[in-house]
Amino acid sequence: MTGRRVAVVTGAARGIGAATVRRLARDGWAVVAVDRCADDPDVPYPLAEPRRLDFLAREFPQVRTVRADVRDAAALHRAVELAEQEFGGLDAAVAAAAVILGGGPVWEQTDAQWRTLFDVDVMGVANLARAAVPALLRRPHPRHGRFVALASAAAHRGLWGLGAYCAAKHAVVGLVRGLACDLRETGVTAVAVSPGSTRTDMLRATAGLYGLPGVDELAARQLTGRLLEPEEVAAAVAWACSPDSFALTGSVLHADGGFTA
Repeated sequence: MTGRRVAVVTGAARGIGAATVRRLARDGWAVVAVDRCADDPDVPYPLAEPRRLDFLAREFPQVRTVRADVRDAAALHRAVELAEQEFGGLDAAVAAAAVILGGGPVWEQTDAQWRTLFDVDVMGVANLARAAVPALLRRPHPRHGRFVALASAAAHRGLWGLGAYCAAKHAVVGLVRGLACDLRETGVTAVAVSPGSTRTDMLRATAGLYGLPGVDELAARQLTGRLLEPEEVAAAVAWACSPDSFALTGSVLHADGGFTA
Protein backbone atom coordinates (compact mmCIF):
# COMPACT_ATOMS: atom_id res chain seq x y z
CA MET A 1 0.00 0.00 0.00
CA THR A 2 1.29 3.45 -0.91
CA GLY A 3 1.11 6.68 1.04
CA ARG A 4 0.79 8.81 -2.09
CA ARG A 5 -2.52 10.03 -3.43
CA VAL A 6 -4.02 8.07 -6.31
CA ALA A 7 -6.07 9.18 -9.32
CA VAL A 8 -7.80 7.68 -12.34
CA VAL A 9 -7.89 9.95 -15.40
CA THR A 10 -9.86 9.22 -18.58
CA GLY A 11 -9.11 10.78 -21.95
CA ALA A 12 -5.54 10.55 -20.76
CA ALA A 13 -3.55 10.03 -23.95
CA ARG A 14 -3.52 13.62 -25.20
CA GLY A 15 -4.76 17.15 -24.64
CA ILE A 16 -5.99 18.22 -21.22
CA GLY A 17 -6.20 14.60 -20.05
CA ALA A 18 -2.52 13.92 -20.75
CA ALA A 19 -1.51 17.27 -19.25
CA THR A 20 -3.48 16.37 -16.12
CA VAL A 21 -1.74 13.00 -15.81
CA ARG A 22 1.63 14.72 -16.10
CA ARG A 23 0.73 17.45 -13.62
CA LEU A 24 -0.56 14.99 -11.04
CA ALA A 25 2.42 12.67 -11.49
CA ARG A 26 4.85 15.57 -11.07
CA ASP A 27 2.96 16.51 -7.92
CA GLY A 28 3.62 13.02 -6.54
CA TRP A 29 0.37 11.26 -7.41
CA ALA A 30 0.09 7.71 -8.69
CA VAL A 31 -2.19 7.67 -11.74
CA VAL A 32 -4.11 5.12 -13.77
CA ALA A 33 -4.34 6.72 -17.22
CA VAL A 34 -7.26 5.53 -19.35
CA ASP A 35 -7.87 6.15 -23.04
CA ARG A 36 -9.59 4.42 -25.94
CA CYS A 37 -6.52 4.91 -28.17
CA ALA A 38 -8.39 3.96 -31.33
CA ASP A 39 -10.38 5.84 -33.92
CA ASP A 40 -14.17 5.80 -33.81
CA PRO A 41 -16.16 5.41 -37.07
CA ASP A 42 -18.69 7.92 -35.73
CA VAL A 43 -16.03 10.58 -35.03
CA PRO A 44 -14.69 12.21 -38.22
CA TYR A 45 -11.23 13.07 -36.92
CA PRO A 46 -8.36 10.96 -35.58
CA LEU A 47 -8.36 10.03 -31.90
CA ALA A 48 -5.26 9.36 -29.81
CA GLU A 49 -2.77 6.73 -30.86
CA PRO A 50 -1.67 4.03 -28.38
CA ARG A 51 1.88 5.41 -28.36
CA ARG A 52 0.68 8.56 -26.62
CA LEU A 53 -0.55 6.53 -23.67
CA ASP A 54 2.67 4.52 -23.70
CA PHE A 55 4.70 7.74 -23.44
CA LEU A 56 3.09 8.52 -20.09
CA ALA A 57 4.01 5.15 -18.61
CA ARG A 58 7.60 5.51 -19.80
CA GLU A 59 7.82 9.06 -18.45
CA PHE A 60 6.49 8.30 -14.97
CA PRO A 61 7.08 5.01 -13.12
CA GLN A 62 3.96 5.59 -10.99
CA VAL A 63 1.61 5.76 -13.99
CA ARG A 64 -0.30 2.68 -15.13
CA THR A 65 -2.16 2.70 -18.44
CA VAL A 66 -5.44 1.11 -19.49
CA ARG A 67 -6.82 1.08 -23.01
CA ALA A 68 -10.58 1.39 -22.57
CA ASP A 69 -13.55 3.25 -23.98
CA VAL A 70 -15.49 5.26 -21.38
CA ARG A 71 -18.69 3.81 -22.84
CA ASP A 72 -17.54 0.46 -21.42
CA ALA A 73 -18.61 0.64 -17.78
CA ALA A 74 -17.00 -2.70 -16.93
CA ALA A 75 -13.64 -1.51 -18.26
CA LEU A 76 -13.77 1.56 -16.02
CA HIS A 77 -14.51 -0.64 -13.04
CA ARG A 78 -11.39 -2.64 -13.93
CA ALA A 79 -9.33 0.57 -14.13
CA VAL A 80 -10.49 1.55 -10.64
CA GLU A 81 -9.73 -1.95 -9.36
CA LEU A 82 -6.22 -1.60 -10.81
CA ALA A 83 -5.74 1.65 -8.89
CA GLU A 84 -6.81 0.00 -5.66
CA GLN A 85 -4.75 -3.14 -6.21
CA GLU A 86 -1.57 -1.36 -7.36
CA PHE A 87 -1.66 1.69 -5.11
CA GLY A 88 -3.94 0.82 -2.21
CA GLY A 89 -6.95 3.05 -2.89
CA LEU A 90 -8.36 5.97 -4.86
CA ASP A 91 -8.42 9.67 -4.01
CA ALA A 92 -9.50 11.37 -7.23
CA ALA A 93 -11.22 10.57 -10.51
CA VAL A 94 -10.94 12.92 -13.49
CA ALA A 95 -13.36 12.50 -16.39
CA ALA A 96 -11.57 14.17 -19.29
CA ALA A 97 -12.61 11.93 -22.19
CA ALA A 98 -14.81 13.68 -24.75
CA VAL A 99 -15.46 14.17 -28.45
CA ILE A 100 -16.87 17.10 -30.40
CA LEU A 101 -19.31 16.81 -33.30
CA GLY A 102 -21.43 19.30 -35.17
CA GLY A 103 -20.88 21.91 -37.83
CA GLY A 104 -24.50 22.75 -38.57
CA PRO A 105 -27.75 23.77 -36.88
CA VAL A 106 -29.31 21.62 -34.20
CA TRP A 107 -32.07 20.36 -36.47
CA GLU A 108 -29.53 18.99 -38.95
CA GLN A 109 -27.40 17.12 -36.44
CA THR A 110 -27.96 13.42 -36.90
CA ASP A 111 -29.16 10.76 -34.48
CA ALA A 112 -25.68 9.24 -34.63
CA GLN A 113 -24.07 12.56 -33.65
CA TRP A 114 -26.41 13.05 -30.71
CA ARG A 115 -25.94 9.47 -29.57
CA THR A 116 -22.13 9.60 -29.78
CA LEU A 117 -21.93 12.93 -27.96
CA PHE A 118 -24.14 11.81 -25.10
CA ASP A 119 -22.70 8.30 -24.87
CA VAL A 120 -19.10 9.56 -24.66
CA ASP A 121 -19.36 13.04 -23.12
CA VAL A 122 -22.14 12.38 -20.60
CA MET A 123 -22.46 8.65 -20.01
CA GLY A 124 -18.67 8.41 -20.03
CA VAL A 125 -18.65 10.74 -17.02
CA ALA A 126 -21.48 8.82 -15.35
CA ASN A 127 -19.71 5.50 -15.96
CA LEU A 128 -16.56 6.82 -14.29
CA ALA A 129 -18.59 8.11 -11.35
CA ARG A 130 -20.29 4.75 -10.92
CA ALA A 131 -16.93 2.98 -10.92
CA ALA A 132 -14.88 5.50 -8.95
CA VAL A 133 -17.15 6.97 -6.28
CA PRO A 134 -17.52 3.72 -4.30
CA ALA A 135 -13.70 3.48 -4.26
CA LEU A 136 -13.39 7.10 -3.14
CA LEU A 137 -15.80 6.30 -0.33
CA ARG A 138 -13.75 3.26 0.68
CA ARG A 139 -11.00 5.58 1.88
CA PRO A 140 -11.21 5.91 5.68
CA HIS A 141 -12.28 9.10 7.43
CA PRO A 142 -11.14 11.79 7.30
CA ARG A 143 -11.16 11.41 3.51
CA HIS A 144 -10.50 13.98 0.80
CA GLY A 145 -11.94 12.32 -2.30
CA ARG A 146 -12.44 14.34 -5.45
CA PHE A 147 -14.51 13.71 -8.57
CA VAL A 148 -13.66 16.17 -11.34
CA ALA A 149 -15.41 16.27 -14.72
CA LEU A 150 -14.24 18.32 -17.68
CA ALA A 151 -17.20 20.31 -18.96
CA SER A 152 -16.61 23.24 -21.33
CA ALA A 153 -17.32 26.91 -21.88
CA ALA A 154 -19.88 25.44 -24.30
CA ALA A 155 -21.87 24.32 -21.24
CA HIS A 156 -22.47 27.98 -20.39
CA ARG A 157 -22.64 29.73 -23.78
CA GLY A 158 -24.43 28.80 -26.99
CA LEU A 159 -22.05 28.15 -29.89
CA TRP A 160 -23.09 28.16 -33.52
CA GLY A 161 -23.12 24.71 -35.08
CA LEU A 162 -22.40 22.97 -31.79
CA GLY A 163 -25.84 22.78 -30.21
CA ALA A 164 -25.67 19.07 -29.40
CA TYR A 165 -22.20 19.48 -27.91
CA CYS A 166 -23.43 22.42 -25.81
CA ALA A 167 -26.31 20.25 -24.57
CA ALA A 168 -23.97 17.38 -23.68
CA LYS A 169 -21.58 19.59 -21.75
CA HIS A 170 -24.48 21.31 -19.98
CA ALA A 171 -25.59 17.82 -18.93
CA VAL A 172 -22.13 17.19 -17.47
CA VAL A 173 -22.57 20.23 -15.22
CA GLY A 174 -25.98 18.97 -14.11
CA LEU A 175 -24.57 15.51 -13.42
CA VAL A 176 -21.80 17.00 -11.25
CA ARG A 177 -24.26 19.11 -9.27
CA GLY A 178 -26.46 16.11 -8.58
CA LEU A 179 -23.47 13.96 -7.66
CA ALA A 180 -22.22 16.61 -5.23
CA CYS A 181 -25.58 16.51 -3.46
CA ASP A 182 -25.41 12.72 -3.22
CA LEU A 183 -21.92 13.03 -1.70
CA ARG A 184 -22.86 15.52 1.00
CA GLU A 185 -21.02 15.09 4.32
CA THR A 186 -18.87 12.24 3.00
CA GLY A 187 -15.61 14.15 2.55
CA VAL A 188 -15.83 13.46 -1.19
CA THR A 189 -16.66 16.39 -3.46
CA ALA A 190 -17.66 16.76 -7.11
CA VAL A 191 -16.81 19.68 -9.36
CA ALA A 192 -16.81 20.53 -13.05
CA VAL A 193 -13.91 22.32 -14.73
CA SER A 194 -14.99 24.27 -17.83
CA PRO A 195 -12.10 25.10 -20.17
CA GLY A 196 -12.20 27.71 -22.87
CA SER A 197 -10.44 27.38 -26.22
CA THR A 198 -7.38 25.26 -25.45
CA ARG A 199 -4.65 24.21 -27.87
CA THR A 200 -5.64 20.57 -28.31
CA ASP A 201 -6.49 18.10 -31.06
CA MET A 202 -10.16 18.63 -30.24
CA LEU A 203 -9.80 22.37 -30.84
CA ARG A 204 -8.27 21.60 -34.24
CA ALA A 205 -11.34 19.49 -34.97
CA THR A 206 -13.52 22.45 -33.91
CA ALA A 207 -11.66 24.77 -36.25
CA GLY A 208 -12.31 22.24 -39.00
CA LEU A 209 -16.04 22.28 -38.28
CA TYR A 210 -15.98 26.05 -38.73
CA GLY A 211 -13.87 25.87 -41.87
CA LEU A 212 -11.03 27.81 -40.25
CA PRO A 213 -7.44 27.37 -41.44
CA GLY A 214 -6.11 27.20 -37.85
CA VAL A 215 -7.07 27.35 -34.20
CA ASP A 216 -5.80 30.79 -33.17
CA GLU A 217 -8.92 32.59 -34.42
CA LEU A 218 -10.89 30.70 -31.77
CA ALA A 219 -9.17 32.73 -29.04
CA ALA A 220 -11.03 35.91 -30.01
CA ARG A 221 -13.68 35.56 -27.26
CA GLN A 222 -11.17 35.02 -24.46
CA LEU A 223 -9.99 37.88 -22.24
CA THR A 224 -6.52 36.34 -22.23
CA GLY A 225 -6.14 37.32 -25.88
CA ARG A 226 -4.68 33.91 -26.69
CA LEU A 227 -5.49 30.25 -26.56
CA LEU A 228 -4.98 28.38 -23.32
CA GLU A 229 -2.40 25.63 -23.15
CA PRO A 230 -3.46 22.19 -21.86
CA GLU A 231 -1.04 22.56 -18.96
CA GLU A 232 -2.84 25.71 -17.80
CA VAL A 233 -6.18 23.92 -17.61
CA ALA A 234 -4.49 20.90 -16.02
CA ALA A 235 -3.23 23.15 -13.23
CA ALA A 236 -6.84 24.01 -12.40
CA VAL A 237 -7.84 20.34 -12.55
CA ALA A 238 -4.95 19.36 -10.27
CA TRP A 239 -6.00 21.99 -7.74
CA ALA A 240 -9.57 20.70 -7.92
CA CYS A 241 -8.19 17.24 -7.06
CA SER A 242 -6.36 18.55 -3.99
CA PRO A 243 -7.61 18.69 -0.39
CA ASP A 244 -7.44 22.50 -0.68
CA SER A 245 -10.47 22.50 -3.01
CA PHE A 246 -12.91 21.24 -0.35
CA ALA A 247 -15.08 24.39 -0.44
CA LEU A 248 -15.74 23.98 -4.16
CA THR A 249 -18.35 21.24 -4.56
CA GLY A 250 -21.37 21.10 -6.81
CA SER A 251 -19.86 24.01 -8.66
CA VAL A 252 -17.93 24.94 -11.79
CA LEU A 253 -14.33 26.10 -12.00
CA HIS A 254 -14.21 28.31 -15.09
CA ALA A 255 -10.70 27.73 -16.46
CA ASP A 256 -11.70 29.46 -19.67
CA GLY A 257 -9.45 32.49 -20.04
CA GLY A 258 -12.43 34.74 -19.50
CA PHE A 259 -14.51 33.17 -22.31
CA THR A 260 -17.68 33.30 -20.22
CA ALA A 261 -16.95 36.59 -18.42
